[in-house]
Amino acid sequence: MAARPMASATISFGLVSIPCKLFPTVDNTSAVRFNYLSKDGSRLRQQYIRASDGEIVEREDRVQGYEFAKGQYVTFTADELKALNVVATNAIDIDEFIPLADVERVFIERVYYLGPDKGAARSYHLLRAALGKTGRAALARYAARGKSYLVLIRPMGEALVMEQLKHADELRKVDEVPLDVCDVNDGELDLAVQIIAQRTNDKFEPENYQDEVKNRVLELIQQKIDGQDIAVAPEEKAEAKIIDLMEALRQSVADRGGADKEAKRGRPAKRASGKRASEKQPSGGAPAAGDDKTAASGGEG
Repeated sequence: MAARPMASATISFGLVSIPCKLFPTVDNTSAVRFNYLSKDGSRLRQQYIRASDGEIVEREDRVQGYEFAKGQYVTFTADELKALNVVATNAIDIDEFIPLADVERVFIERVYYLGPDKGAARSYHLLRAALGKTGRAALARYAARGKSYLVLIRPMGEALVMEQLKHADELRKVDEVPLDVCDVNDGELDLAVQIIAQRTNDKFEPENYQDEVKNRVLELIQQKIDGQDIAVAPEEKAEAKIIDLMEALRQSVADRGGADKEAKRGRPAKRASGKRASEKQPSGGAPAAGDDKTAASGGEG
């Protein structure tokens, strides 16, 4: 099934313009979500309550405000809010081409696929090939939905992707993190490198990994649909131990070596990530999605 575009945009640099379509990279259709209900099974809806007297405030009586000092707000009308927004040109204006390897991953906030619009395939693939050959990415500004975004355009196989970046002032500096820097022992380093070598894969294969927590949640949901009770397992507190780092490294190397020998004799080695459970959707259907839903992890969606 072909992906559906979520927006249109135009990449521009110099006199070159490349009409594109944006596609989401994330598929949330399989996410496990829960809805808030009353105990009689009725759906709940959210309301805004005035803090001063506890009265419900209807939509037409709400205004938006900016807190410029503690407890002090300046309010804006709908027209004033529109005036604050950036004009949505949907233009991706490239400012410069930078080494892709120089962009730290901590800057990446969201990622979108870019596809060529009608008649733009030749210029689209020319840009993709040029970026791939030079090892560079395009740093650009993108105006959409009333905001201005810093974005990076880079090649990915036969496609281009657009990464929405955080601005520098939105990130904490790593210098703020207490690191307690110390010297690394050569013997410990050699053992750590050996552990990495034992677990090395020359390819990134994300398909080998599944969300085991989600799979377990789906299995428990199916039990509930089938009329079974869900038992809460008692929490086990990990025993605090003082670990000798060198001994732990040696033991890790030995454990992996034994697992590799078993695999060679025909007994599969147990993966560090555990047995992969096949994903099971509840036969009765996942809980209905709604505005008042929360994720399985407990956060509100």
